[in-house]
Amino acid sequence: MHARLRQFTALATGTLLAACLSFAAPASASTTAVAATTQAPTPLVVNARWAGHPTYDRIVIDLRGYAPAVTVTPVPHLVYDGSGKPVPLPGKYFLEIRLHPAAAHDDAGQSVYHGPKLQKIDLGKLKGIALTGDYEGYVTFGAAFDTLPYYRAFPLHSPERFVVDIAR
Repeated sequence: MHARLRQFTALATGTLLAACLSFAAPASASTTAVAATTQAPTPLVVNARWAGHPTYDRIVIDLRGYAPAVTVTPVPHLVYDGSGKPVPLPGKYFLEIRLHPAAAHDDAGQSVYHGPKLQKIDLGKLKGIALTGDYEGYVTFGAAFDTLPYYRAFPLHSPERFVVDIAR
């Protein structure tokens, strides 16, 4: 009699456990689906351009989506992200412009960036620009100058873009 009771208890416990697991799987899957649909897609970097003005040079990075956080940092030299190889731009002073979260490719890995990868420029201050990285949610540009750059950086909206103005 006790053996039958133990078998029944084990069978009932196993059935109950299996039922709980089957109920838990759809609930967590639906929670994940809701979280994925409410999360904003990563902003895409689609172009970089520049222009010379009477008192400043301007770099504009065009975006699709919202404006991500951006840091602009003076660096002693420019290198490509990942490889660490030097970026062949003329200049003695450099700025690194890093956007995060951002991507210059779509979910399939295809590039959405249509700007220059490496461009020498001859403006009053700006001597070159390069796309130096698109990796793990970071897109990085480098800018080259012959003299120390004094700059102001800010986002603009409608359409979304990020601007670096360099005083002449």
